[in-house]
Amino acid sequence: MRVIFTMQRYFFKRILALIPTLLGISIVVFLIMRLIPGDTITAAIGTQFKLTEEQARALREYYGLNYPIPEQYARWLWNALQGNFGASVRSGKPVLAEIIDRFPLTLELALIAMVIALLIGIPIGILSAVKRGTVFDLFGRVFALLGMALPNFWMGTLLIYGASVYFQFLPNTGKYTPLLQDPRANLTQLILPAFTLGFAFSAAVMRTTRANLLEEMNKEYAQTARAKGVKERNVIWRHCLRNTLIPIITLVGFQTGYLFGGAVIIEDIFALPGLGRLLLSAISQRDYALVQGTIIFIAFNFVMINLIADLAYAFADPRIKYE
Repeated sequence: MRVIFTMQRYFFKRILALIPTLLGISIVVFLIMRLIPGDTITAAIGTQFKLTEEQARALREYYGLNYPIPEQYARWLWNALQGNFGASVRSGKPVLAEIIDRFPLTLELALIAMVIALLIGIPIGILSAVKRGTVFDLFGRVFALLGMALPNFWMGTLLIYGASVYFQFLPNTGKYTPLLQDPRANLTQLILPAFTLGFAFSAAVMRTTRANLLEEMNKEYAQTARAKGVKERNVIWRHCLRNTLIPIITLVGFQTGYLFGGAVIIEDIFALPGLGRLLLSAISQRDYALVQGTIIFIAFNFVMINLIADLAYAFADPRIKYE
C-alpha cells in the first residue's frame, strides 16, 4: 500500500509540473505565430476567398484578431481552460474535433514505428555487445551510423520509389484505410512510413543497448556470477539484460514523444491525413487556433509518455523508489 501511495503522490506531482510546462509552450507558440507577417485573414484573401476590406475586418473581429496580443492570449487561454480551443479558420470545425479526427493515424504510425525500432534495435544491440570486435559488431555499428545519418525525407522518398513505383508490391502514397475498416490494407499502407520513421529510432536503440549491455557485462556482479560457474548465456539474459532495460525505457519515452514531431515530415511525404500533416497545413495557412491546439496536444502527449516511462522503471528494477 505504501508503494502505491508513493507512486500516486509522484504521479500527481508530475501532473502539477505539467501545468507550467504547457503554459510556457502555449505562450511561445502564440507569440511565434504572431511574429509571422500577415494573419489568417490576410492569407485567405486572394487565395481561398475573395474578401473585401470590410469583410476582412469583420472576420478579424469575429476571430478576435483585432485585439492586442496580450488580450488575444488571455481570451484564448480562458477558453482553452474550458475545453474550447477555438475553431479552425480553414475548415470552420472546432480545433479539438479536428485533432481527435486526425490523431488515431498519427498514434498508430508512432506505435508501429516504435515496435519496428525495438524489434530491430534491441537484437542487433545485444548481438553487437555479445560478439564485440567481430564482424557482427562491425555490422551493428555501421547500421547505427547509417540510421543516425540518413535523413528521414530522403529515405522515405527512396522507399516510395523502390517499393511502390519500381517493384510495385506496396500501395502508393496518398491512400489510407482506417485500421478497424480493413486491418490488412491499413498495415500495408503504413508499413513504409512507419519503417522510415522508426529506422533512426532503431539505430539509437541499438547504440543504447550495446553500450549499456557492455557496461553491465563488465560489472562485479556479472564477474561473480561467472566465477560461480553460471553460464555466460544466463549471465547475459538473467542478470545483465534486465539492468540494461532502464536506459532503453528512458530512450523509448523520449523518442516516442519525438516520433509525433517526426510524423510531420513523414506524413507529408507519404500524403497521410494525420496530425502532423494537419499541423503543417495549419502553419502555412496561419491558422492560429489550429496550430496552438495541435502543438499543445502533442506536448501533452510527450510529457505523459515520459511520465509513463518513469513509472515503468519500477517494473524493470524494483529497487527504484519514487519520491
